[in-house]
Amino acid sequence: MTRNAIQPPCLASSGATVSTVGDAVNSGNSRTADDDTINPMSEQGRPSNFVREIIEEHNRTGRFGGMVITRFPPEPNGYLHIGHAKAICLDFGLAAELGGRCHLRFDDTNPTKESQEYVDAITRDVRWLGFDWGPHLYYASDYFEQLYEWAVELIRAGRAYVDDLSADEIRAHRGTLTEPGRESPWRGRSVEENLDLLARMRAGEFADGSKVLRAKIDMAHPNLNLRDPVMYRVRKTSHHRTGDRWCIYPMYDWAHGESDSIEGVTHSLCTLEYEDHRPLYDWYLEALGAYHPRQIEFARLSLSHTVMSKRKLLTLVQDGLVSGWDDPRMPTLAGLRRRGYTAASIRDFCDRIGVTKAANLVEVALLEHCLREDLNRRALRRMAVLRPLRLVVENYPEGQVEEMEAANNPEDPGAGVRKVPFSRVLWIEQDDFRETPPPKYFRLSPGVEVRLRSAYAVKCTGLTKDPATGEVTEVRCIYDPETRGGEVKGRKIKSTIHWVSAAHAVEAEVRLYDTLFTVPRPDEAPDFKSVINPGSLETVRGAKVEAALADAAPEEHVQFERVGYFVADWKDHRPGRPVFNRSVGLRDTWAKIEKAGA
Repeated sequence: MTRNAIQPPCLASSGATVSTVGDAVNSGNSRTADDDTINPMSEQGRPSNFVREIIEEHNRTGRFGGMVITRFPPEPNGYLHIGHAKAICLDFGLAAELGGRCHLRFDDTNPTKESQEYVDAITRDVRWLGFDWGPHLYYASDYFEQLYEWAVELIRAGRAYVDDLSADEIRAHRGTLTEPGRESPWRGRSVEENLDLLARMRAGEFADGSKVLRAKIDMAHPNLNLRDPVMYRVRKTSHHRTGDRWCIYPMYDWAHGESDSIEGVTHSLCTLEYEDHRPLYDWYLEALGAYHPRQIEFARLSLSHTVMSKRKLLTLVQDGLVSGWDDPRMPTLAGLRRRGYTAASIRDFCDRIGVTKAANLVEVALLEHCLREDLNRRALRRMAVLRPLRLVVENYPEGQVEEMEAANNPEDPGAGVRKVPFSRVLWIEQDDFRETPPPKYFRLSPGVEVRLRSAYAVKCTGLTKDPATGEVTEVRCIYDPETRGGEVKGRKIKSTIHWVSAAHAVEAEVRLYDTLFTVPRPDEAPDFKSVINPGSLETVRGAKVEAALADAAPEEHVQFERVGYFVADWKDHRPGRPVFNRSVGLRDTWAKIEKAGA
């Protein structure tokens, strides 16, 4: 076999020396014992990130000439989710931090499950998250011809062969962790016959599933991934980029490392399930004498009350259990964005959880905490009454309207103030009134005085009920004109409630979202669909909101005072029909978790 050292253009242009496979092994381009034993503890107060420490060590020793080139390699067979966000922040973030670059590469090797829709969604989500790849957008399909030529090279070297076993037969021959596999009856085919069969496979002569190309490694190898893995399969399906030019497609394990090599990637960052695949990654590159990146594995994100398997997420979509990939209950970046999560809050979350090799479950409350902290700084305050109850201020003049001054954001003095109309008839929340109040209920009830946010103190004087149902339909009160702006002197008022002027209110639809699953680990349920939360979405129609919200732009963030953080739905919100999604409540569950663990 001719061992050509493949020199990636990015390294060639830098003047770096690229070694042959023998030199690569000697210089440490294969796994070394000390690579993964670097202290994983955080330094200088930074979150733990052992990957950063490995790369920094490589830079100190001059490995890869001090260059840092990473890649984010999604398969375009679904939408990105919060787990991908961790990988994106790691791949792009470390490259930027260490003066390198990150490629976006689509590993588009399975046309039966891939589409341009997913490509477009992925590029949109990565950009929204705050990262850019510049001119370095690639596809594994860009390399199909090179991959095929390398497969031919392996055949000529006696290291690959065409097999007629079916997929089920290959599995049966593979053996187990305790028993070696059995060699295929076609493993001994000649080089000439294998070359002829591969060419005919490419020409479309054989049916799907009738033949595959396998690497010839070791059917007794303790790592099952090295027991003659499949490199190519016949699949007569049109590809979203190459059309019908190919009817054989490379397997992920074959295309992955070779694509990294072609692009000159220095550090190939993968989640832990690829650790057992690393010897195969290494074998392919060494068999070709190709430039050899360093693969490093880290623990994937596991988030409570969430599933992140693409198969399960696709099931949710296809079975109509959610409204689509961008349903605000989905952990997809499109769904989180529509729910009102900001890119900054997701980046903050990914930074806080760190990067380790130890798998652990992260509470969704931490993600909510990150969003709450971000929105607390940026979201304007507005008043909204979700379940309105009529409040009549009996001693306020009929037809009079005052403009009350209210802060747009107490956390940001630069946000200024707004004018809120006040009139005789208001809307308040049903929960802010009790005819017979329970203990420690300090909101409005007969004879009790409360503040109206940014307005006046009022005292309840009476109520009206529906004679048929006994439901309270109207509350009456009187106001103290000396308490404008909420200034109360000489008496103690324990509660402040929000309100909206009935004459000026805008009607809105409000969607209240909760976790999609009722248990922290839905993947452990016998059927994950059996633990879907029936209360994950409550749609409130007829909510009354400040007139200023009528002009809210899609994706505008706002805090409904005393209620929570909301966002104008980008898909359904429009002038004359405002629609708001609850992003997160005001109560910080994570702060309580941290306090309990202190």
